[in-house]
Amino acid sequence: MRVLILFLLLVAPAIAQKKPVTLAALDEISKLAPAGSPGNPLAWSPNSKQFVYRQGLRLMTYSVETQMAKELIDTAMLPVAKSAAVALVQPFEWENRRVSESGVQWSSRDQILYSASGELFLIDLKGTAAPLGITGARDPKLSPDGKMVSYRLGWDLYSLDLETKKQHRLTTGGSDTLRNAGVDWVYPEELDLGTAYWWAPDSKSIAYLRFDLTGEPLYPHADLRRARAIAEPQHYPQVGERNPDVRLGVVSAKGGATKWFDTGDTVWTYLIARVTWTPDSKKLYVVRPTRNQSRAQLLAYEVSSRRATTISEESDVYWVNVPSEPVFLKDGRFLWLSERDGFNHIYLHAPDGKRLAQLTSGPWEVTSLDGVDEAAGTVFYTSSEPSPLERHAYAIGLDGQGKRQLTTGAGTHSIALSPDAKHYLHTHSSVQSPSRVTLHAADGRELAVYREADRRVLDNYDLRPTELGSFRVPDGTLLYTRLVRPAGFDPTKKYPAVVLVYGGPQAQGVRNSWYGADFDQVLANAGFVVWQVDNRGSVGRGHAFEAPVFRNLGPTELADQVAGVKQLVSMGFVDPARVGVRGWSYGGFMTLNAMLNAPDTFHAGAAGAPVTDWRNYDTIYTERYMGLADANAEGYKNTALPQRAANLKGKLMMLHNYEDDNVLFQNSLQMIDALERAGKQFELVLYTQKTHGVTGPEAQHVNASMLGFFERSLK
Repeated sequence: MRVLILFLLLVAPAIAQKKPVTLAALDEISKLAPAGSPGNPLAWSPNSKQFVYRQGLRLMTYSVETQMAKELIDTAMLPVAKSAAVALVQPFEWENRRVSESGVQWSSRDQILYSASGELFLIDLKGTAAPLGITGARDPKLSPDGKMVSYRLGWDLYSLDLETKKQHRLTTGGSDTLRNAGVDWVYPEELDLGTAYWWAPDSKSIAYLRFDLTGEPLYPHADLRRARAIAEPQHYPQVGERNPDVRLGVVSAKGGATKWFDTGDTVWTYLIARVTWTPDSKKLYVVRPTRNQSRAQLLAYEVSSRRATTISEESDVYWVNVPSEPVFLKDGRFLWLSERDGFNHIYLHAPDGKRLAQLTSGPWEVTSLDGVDEAAGTVFYTSSEPSPLERHAYAIGLDGQGKRQLTTGAGTHSIALSPDAKHYLHTHSSVQSPSRVTLHAADGRELAVYREADRRVLDNYDLRPTELGSFRVPDGTLLYTRLVRPAGFDPTKKYPAVVLVYGGPQAQGVRNSWYGADFDQVLANAGFVVWQVDNRGSVGRGHAFEAPVFRNLGPTELADQVAGVKQLVSMGFVDPARVGVRGWSYGGFMTLNAMLNAPDTFHAGAAGAPVTDWRNYDTIYTERYMGLADANAEGYKNTALPQRAANLKGKLMMLHNYEDDNVLFQNSLQMIDALERAGKQFELVLYTQKTHGVTGPEAQHVNASMLGFFERSLK
């Protein structure tokens, strides 16, 4: 017996030892099936008693009352026609990644509209699916009364009466350059406008946007992988060029002439950011920023007279972040998020725009308005009040009184509220714990565990702890940091470090949320210190924290990153001569910015899909921060990176998709040309995907390339 006990004592450590996070381990982990169901429902039932979610190919329903799930239908059994093989190679159709279409919608008649490969089905609660006989449908939407469904075929809008199966064509003349109820590329990318049409609440009319791309410039992509190159031009307006000509119209749900509204010149002067119906279906509220986004108007259009009234207007000496659409109450009052006091907060307005109350206030941000219980007079929202690194859910009265925090525990919380606002699904994670999803009553009481945290990666792999911290830059500004120490960390040793950077507006990298097994963990396992700093210009700290980058993208962000490296080195375990940096997109820009403008601080950089000259990037994003081209010519010139090529001292790797639809390859090519002319050596890794990021097996290639690069350059 003693021999057996000794044997067990010897083998126990080996059994309990966790696997290191290597490139191979990342591949293993990516194949782990998610435990349970996703955190957010695909659709709540209108009566709020249940919701539908996807589990693999099955649609499941979850009852709030019984807290039990059951299968509704296995969608693999639906008679979806297989696409016929195309004999001729067709040019790629460029669609933005932020185009949003709902594949599952719950009708007020207790039917579920399901979309698969352009075919539409109505599924009853017994799981019986009835095909609607539509093929090629895009962006399908149920009418509010559940009697009709709308959709796009090509670039024209249609509706179908679900009882008679009569189809109505609502628009004509649609083409790739004249898109009825369909967006172009830049609007969803930079305004998060993922759809271009909206049902009226009374189900009688549809408002839609028509995008005329005739004058919008084309970027000359080409697929070079075949014997004969194929031209694949993309509509992409670069700084100073024509935006699409966007018109707003309303059409009867059963067809007829479109009633057009005057929204002004949208090519050079204005943008159309949001469109919302009032509850009585008599007006459309439109958010209309100026082209440089220094001012944004909320306009109300009377549908009958087409007359426009300015409801509210906001302006800023820097820029106005894209406002969300107003959330209407039944009596016509509305809630609107605004940064007018420097932080994003909730305001209550009268139908005519008069400000009635500011519901939230303080030096923190409301990050989402989650819903309203009008009967109880309660507004639900998520904010960063406890800490910029956290998110918590709250409820507050429509009079701004009685605020209460619904979520507890450090970390990141989010909620998905039921239509009647009596229940919500709550998702929580932190740097120590993966996401856990629970069902709650509106007062915050936990009713059931909907999805327990999936701890398989945490329990089986040696994830190095994420440490959150902070420091102050010379002017006193507080910056937040994230640190991952290498495996087998010895505080007496000097390690190489890799700084992860994004650095641009609209992003926050340092959060108290679950990071899991990622490439940072691979680097830590390979002996690198991983470091991240959210510099000024990033989101989540109020408008004044963003504003220092105005009309001069790059210098302020880099100064904060250099200060971050000094803070890291001061901890005593990083070799200041072996500091690398990596990033993608804006992070690619920042990586090159660091290598060229702070070459004594950063010694190796992996720049993925970098912007190298802001004149190459799209209109809506760039002009928001850099201003119009003719108004800030010096700013554009001074922040361009190719002219700094001769400054390169360290090792550089550039990675890019040749047909990147977001940060055009033109950026990298101009940098390559400048580096070669300056006699600077660098490494280049090209990919052939037609997207901004690199996914699938090629993503493993990206990680292997960067790991090998940093091991060669910093060890």
